[in-house]
Amino acid sequence: MSIAIRLQVSNQMLASLYERLNRAYAMGQLRLVKRIHALLYILDGKDVAEVATILKLSSQTVYNYVKAFILNQLNSLVYRHSSGRPSKLSVAQRRELGETIDAGPEKAGYDCGCWSTILIQDWIFNRFGVEYEPRYVAELLDKMGFSYQRGRFVSDHLGDVAKEQEAWMTQTWPEILRRAEEKGAMILFGDEASFAQWGSLSYTWARKGQQPTVKTSGIRKAYKILGLIDFLSGAFFYKAHTGRFNSESYQAFLIEVLAKTNQHLIIIQDGARYHTSKAMVEFFAKQEVRPLAEKR
Repeated sequence: MSIAIRLQVSNQMLASLYERLNRAYAMGQLRLVKRIHALLYILDGKDVAEVATILKLSSQTVYNYVKAFILNQLNSLVYRHSSGRPSKLSVAQRRELGETIDAGPEKAGYDCGCWSTILIQDWIFNRFGVEYEPRYVAELLDKMGFSYQRGRFVSDHLGDVAKEQEAWMTQTWPEILRRAEEKGAMILFGDEASFAQWGSLSYTWARKGQQPTVKTSGIRKAYKILGLIDFLSGAFFYKAHTGRFNSESYQAFLIEVLAKTNQHLIIIQDGARYHTSKAMVEFFAKQEVRPLAEKR
């Protein structure tokens, strides 16, 4: 049975604990992170057994943390580096680490979609009890064939996107090419773009403690473009637009394109609402009597 410890500190001391916690996180000092969290949980009213379970520590370790803090206050929160190089993971442990990274942080119980060095350091420590410093984690991952790189977004509600892409490339796209050759048609990939005229904020050098200001024109308008480019010839059709993108503006653009060519047109477009609206369905249906017969 665990005994609840009543521990109270001043607001100033509490602020100091959080400051030390943030510093420990930034330095990758996982043991100190757990030690401070243990104190904060006790201050929040949790009993020793509960804190030990949350942080995966023994109850005696939690008692020791609290006792040291009572006796030495902030001086008890000293991070001690282990002597020599960090412990090495076994071949099996490295294999498990690699598989865990491949599966993503959410599978490992973290509420985020990207791995950071600190996050992997935390997983290694919690899973194997081996404490690497962040720089050694980076070296380890490099040797394991991993690199720190920019990810790409993929919608989690679209199902197996890779299989859909493969099906499109192996089934739909060859059929489009066949029909384009049969009819002598253009294959037009289309989209719209909007370019902000007020600029964007970025990083710049400035004196410490003084946030820099960046001039902007104050114009809250955007320069908008509708465009279609032919996959086979590279022919490019475009139209500037000042209003909102909608079915009417999209139809007006397509009518201009129709006036510039007599070829059949196969249009590849995304699922924007004004591309697939009732008005656009009717518009495409009417064009079947002349060379705008294909819509994908």
